[in-house]
Amino acid sequence: MNKKIVATALLASLLGACATVPASLQGTYPKTMPRDALTQAQPQPVRWGGQIIKVEPKPDSTCFEIIARTLDMAARPERAKDGSGGRFIACHAGFYDPEEYARGRDITIVGNVTGTERGKVGEYDYIYPRVEATSVYLWPKRPLYNAPPYYDPWLTGPGWGGYYGFGWGWGPYWGAPPIIIRGHGGHHPPPPPRPRH
Repeated sequence: MNKKIVATALLASLLGACATVPASLQGTYPKTMPRDALTQAQPQPVRWGGQIIKVEPKPDSTCFEIIARTLDMAARPERAKDGSGGRFIACHAGFYDPEEYARGRDITIVGNVTGTERGKVGEYDYIYPRVEATSVYLWPKRPLYNAPPYYDPWLTGPGWGGYYGFGWGWGPYWGAPPIIIRGHGGHHPPPPPRPRH
């Protein structure tokens, strides 16, 4: 069998595995965002996600205030840099610890929009779509890492390194600036003087 075909099939299977939607979030849902729900008929099934803003345990349920983001192929919220799809409130029966479901964590909700709830964002009066959640999925924390720069011989553009790998300029090096670790190599203290006999 052609090696290229095998490699392509393996890559496709790996990408498919990476994009697996958790069982509790699977299903077909309209691609709406909270800001769209305010003008649509209710109730409506949704699968929304985003980052937690606030968690409020109540006597028999817990409500989450969430800033909505678009979902990727695995139904995980993406880290948007240019706005959001609005905010929403999602409530689910039972207790969810605010220490575990902390501000900024990625969360995806499945449920039905059953109405709206008025609140404030700062001094601004805000109308939240309210979701009666049937499933709450807290995503693992994203790993923190430093991406090393990489070399693209076919690209000349603004990146770290210019043509020689130093400073900011036009060249084929892209990514984070180089990390310099300073050690003691080459700079040893002078040996103590030998005693005279």
